[in-house]
Parts: sequence; structure tokens; C-alpha cells
Amino acid sequence: MTSDAHDFSQGAAFVEGRYVPAREARVSLLDWGFSRSDVTYDVVHVRHGGFFRLEDHLDRFERSLAGFRLAPPYSRAEIAAILDRCVALTGLRDAYVAMICTRGRPRVFGSRRPADCDNLFSAYAIPWIDVIPLDVQARGAHLHIASVTRIPAASIDPTMKNYHWGDLTRGLFEAHDAGADTAVLLDTDGFVTEGPGFNVFMVRGGEVLTPDRGALEGITRRSVLELCAMTGLPARIAPLRREDLMQADEMFCTTTAGGVMPISRVDGHIMSNDAPGPVSLRLKELYWQKHAEGWHRTEVNYAAAETVTVSPAA
Repeated sequence: MTSDAHDFSQGAAFVEGRYVPAREARVSLLDWGFSRSDVTYDVVHVRHGGFFRLEDHLDRFERSLAGFRLAPPYSRAEIAAILDRCVALTGLRDAYVAMICTRGRPRVFGSRRPADCDNLFSAYAIPWIDVIPLDVQARGAHLHIASVTRIPAASIDPTMKNYHWGDLTRGLFEAHDAGADTAVLLDTDGFVTEGPGFNVFMVRGGEVLTPDRGALEGITRRSVLELCAMTGLPARIAPLRREDLMQADEMFCTTTAGGVMPISRVDGHIMSNDAPGPVSLRLKELYWQKHAEGWHRTEVNYAAAETVTVSPAA
């Protein structure tokens, strides 16, 4: 499988067995991933030429595939090779890299049977993304607790990555209308869950806390909990309510697309003199320091950009 002469500098994608510039990647209108949000995905980042926790992201992708009963036509090793080549084709040293499996198009037109669909695997690598812009991170993001409740976990398991973002998007509109940068959602019982693409942490009395329900088990979230253990900083996963956030000494959020991102306000509650707090900054610095030291690093094979080939698994 080869790529034609293309400009991949702004991103490379793998779609239906071909590598194309990311801007040219398409999904069929008939693919249930588009028409029914019948899809799962995962995102891993590349920093200074190396994937961070690639195996952990592949593990989570496999769990999500199993949960949605999706079976891409490539093995785990082949998927890793596709991701590597997408990055290598771009030449990017810092990248946002996605792996996606959609239900696909039904072989029998009009069928309502998921088994009649051939699942489709796609991937892409694009320049680095910070879901909260760097200037906002520097002053601390302003967080709004949305009135919109999170989709119940009994309906859509939040530990399996999905594109069911109707509730999160409504929360974002509400946050922006209120003059905030982003939102966090509560569940139907009033417990804190997550925000649009990120996990939430709070610091109170020197202890780091993160919600125990309604949220993706984020790889960056796991990394922060491990960093806390390494440095002797008390941390735990716990049930949190609105009133807990409103009594926080500090807050931050975590995601693959940005790392550890400080929060300085949650609704009317101002923390750390309206600036990122010391624990948040310490964890942010340590997170990127560990990257520089090669923690959980997998090198991108840039030299193999034009030689790696993949084929569907049997």
C-alpha cells in the first residue's frame, strides 16, 4: 500500500486503505458512524517525536471496540503501524493522532441489522491541539457548571470513547453564553462527571480529587494520579458534587490534547487569587518533565514513512 505524491504537512489520514492529506479524508453519508454515531475512537499524542502511552491508548481502544461490538479489519500491530505512518508522513514532531472505527455501510441497503455492516477503520495525524488555548491556561480557565445533565452511563458507557456529544455541546453553548471558557456536567443525581473532552480535578486541603463516575477513564487522568503517587501527594478518585467544586482551593482539567490545564474560576468561585494554583502548576510541570525524560515513550519511525505497508488482517 503506497501513498501518492501529496502534501501531508498539515495532516495525514488513512481511509479505506489509502493515505491521503487529512483535509481530503471523507466518510460516507451511509456509514452508520455518521448517521447514527455508531462509532468509537481513541486519541494519542506525539510530543517531540514520540508517542505518549501508545500501548495504553491501544488497550483502551480495544476495550471500546469490544464494548461497541466493533471489529476493524486490522490487527493491533497493524493499527499501531498505521498511526506511526500517519505521523511519519506529516513529519510533525508534535501531533494529535486519532484512531477511529465506524460501523460502516450496510451491505444490504436499508438494513437495520448491525451485523450487515462492514466495520471501517480510519486514522489521522494533525498538528498539535490544545483544547484549552495556551493563553487561557496561563491565566487559568473559567469553568461553568452546566445545567445540562450528562447522558446516563446506563445508556452510553462513558468509559468507552464515543461521539455522543449532544449534552456536552449544549453545556459548551451554556458556558460560552455565561462568559466562561468551557463546562463541566453533573449527572442526574448531581454528581460531577466530566467536561467536553477532559477530566476534572480539584484540590482541597492539599488533597487531589477527581470524580468517580460518569467520566472517561482518561490516560492523562491516570498519569496525574501516578505522578501524585510518585511525589507523595495525596490523591484519590471520589464522589464529588457541585458544592465540592465551589469549595475547591484549586482546580485543573486533563486531556491528551493539552495535558494538565489549570482552572482559576468555577462559576462565581475564584481560586488561587484568580490564577493557576501551586499544585496544578507543579503537576503540569512534572507531567511535561516526565515526557522529556522519555516516560511511556514510543519513538515515531519517521524514516519508514514511505516503506511501511499494511494489509487487512485475515
